[in-house]
Amino acid sequence: MNDNAVIDQGHDGYTSEDHGVWRTLFERQAKLLPGRAAPEFIEGLDALGVEAGGIPDFERLSDRLETATNWRIVAVRGLIDDDVFFDHLAHRRFPVTNWIRKPEQLDYLQEPDCFHDCFGHVPMLFNPVFADYMQAYGQGGLKALEQDALGYLARLYWYTVEFGLIMSDEGLRIYGSGIVSSKGETLYALESDTPNRLAFDLMRIMQTDYIIDHYQQTYFVIGSYDQLFEATRPDFTPYYEMLRARPAIEPHEVLPGDQRV
Repeated sequence: MNDNAVIDQGHDGYTSEDHGVWRTLFERQAKLLPGRAAPEFIEGLDALGVEAGGIPDFERLSDRLETATNWRIVAVRGLIDDDVFFDHLAHRRFPVTNWIRKPEQLDYLQEPDCFHDCFGHVPMLFNPVFADYMQAYGQGGLKALEQDALGYLARLYWYTVEFGLIMSDEGLRIYGSGIVSSKGETLYALESDTPNRLAFDLMRIMQTDYIIDHYQQTYFVIGSYDQLFEATRPDFTPYYEMLRARPAIEPHEVLPGDQRV
């Protein structure tokens, strides 16, 4: 592991403007998410003790998270090398960016900041099954690097961890961090007639390209977190061999065998 990727959060260095951005983002998502976010996300957010007052101290959050599922948060400056990222996940450490966006960037960022990482990702790590899924994903990522198959696994992360939907007992809900941390995508993912919402299919997902600069054209819906975790159990090596022989599917495409949700 490249220890240089881990830094001190520098909590004392945040400005009043930084904390103000956190408050604005937190307050508007807190109003939107009840009835839209998965119950497990809401429960994790409550357990985390994150509040609207300002950017939280990562060490305090880590202590709560470690007690619940034996995960910890590590502060990083931004995007890190793939091998470092996967190693962190494989050892139940989640990298959280220490900087926060500027007021003029409230609705769009090219790279994740601490609101996306902390508010969007960390609450789901309180769910034991999802926490195990994330560790399994990290272990699979280290193998994918050796097999030159990272692109396929990146699609799985995108359509589950970042932009996943779940059919809960209360109906369709969001759990992906890229949705729960975004006002616009929260509403779009659930309430717009534009995107495709398709039942989870591991091979279909790993074959599907995605877009990074606009709302998603397709979302995949899991039935449970157990379904997600079980999908990561097999050795993906034969899957990668099959995928190499198949063309990529465009983000907007719906295939004859797809199951709409």
